[in-house]
Amino acid sequence: MEINRIYYILLITFFIPLSFFAQANNAPAPMTEVRYNLSAQFVDPKQAYYISLLEMAMQKSEPKFGPYKMTPVEIEMPQGRTIKLVESKQHLDIVWTMTSIERENQLQAIYIPLLKGLMGYRIGIIRQGEQAKFDQVNSLNAFKKIIIGQGVDWPDTEILERNGFKVVSGSASNLLAMLSQERFDYFPRAIHEPWDELARSDDIALEQHLLLRYASPIYFFVHKQNKHLAERIEFGLRLAINDGSFDKLFQNHPITAGVIEKAQLNKRIEFEMSNPLLSPKSAELLKESHLWLTALEKMPQSTRQN
Repeated sequence: MEINRIYYILLITFFIPLSFFAQANNAPAPMTEVRYNLSAQFVDPKQAYYISLLEMAMQKSEPKFGPYKMTPVEIEMPQGRTIKLVESKQHLDIVWTMTSIERENQLQAIYIPLLKGLMGYRIGIIRQGEQAKFDQVNSLNAFKKIIIGQGVDWPDTEILERNGFKVVSGSASNLLAMLSQERFDYFPRAIHEPWDELARSDDIALEQHLLLRYASPIYFFVHKQNKHLAERIEFGLRLAINDGSFDKLFQNHPITAGVIEKAQLNKRIEFEMSNPLLSPKSAELLKESHLWLTALEKMPQSTRQN
């Protein structure tokens, strides 16, 4: 009788909990909500690319991680404020932005370069009729005499300043107006960025002679403690890279398709600079060639200066 009683206690202690956990493991995965910022007042066509990439990552990770819901949050704010909201777990779960050591300390970076390095190839917007002034620039010292405009909360501002350039900063929505008002003379843009801006104004033009280049990956960032979302997005992006759908989106999206040819990089003098804001982990990522747009490296350059 005593043996039976002990056996019964052991059964209750060990087997029932195992059964309970087995049932729990078969329960449906909870819904993953991803809140992201969507600008309505200052519509930026480029945001559609990142939203499409985020949707792809969530969809491809659904068999492993379960259902998801993407929720746009329409709040007008500068880039720095968006980062602060993700850091404080207020309103937003994710932000896409150019990386820096500071940002990787603030948030959890998902170490997949969303633009395959395109962000680091920068051509300039200038005032209409001033191309001749830039045609005379054939050295880095001459380039550094040009006053450049950049966003007040962009990592590019510090990168350029620490490479010896004169930079005037302002809010992103005011930079083109500041260029027209002669607050600065040259507005560097990643090679996928200037086309919509040029189409909206007659008093600006694309500079035809110069190319700035530095490593500047743009990542998805989430809160440091949101390990589940970080793991899910990286898993989905890796699947998309491996099955070719990442590259297909990059090559065919209206924002990125054909921009290498449109920018005519082979006709420009290239100035390669260091990025002092690149973390060791981001620098190490440069060795993973399949994550980067190596076709840019193969294009002939008229001149390359360091």
